[in-house]
Amino acid sequence: MLSKIKKFISSEEGAVTVDWVVLTAAVVLMAGVVIISLLGSTETLGDYVGLFLSEAETGEMGSN
Repeated sequence: MLSKIKKFISSEEGAVTVDWVVLTAAVVLMAGVVIISLLGSTETLGDYVGLFLSEAETGEMGSN
């Protein structure tokens, strides 16, 4: 029984899978951090654009 446990611990099968899982988790975490950090900025910019467009009069833009 002890030899089977030693063999299991020293086995490297599945190590690539574990690496990919850790790498994928890190990429997802970093993407989440980027999305959260940009969320506030884009909402503010959207508010400014919406305010500008709501105050613009029809025909004001692009008239000669």
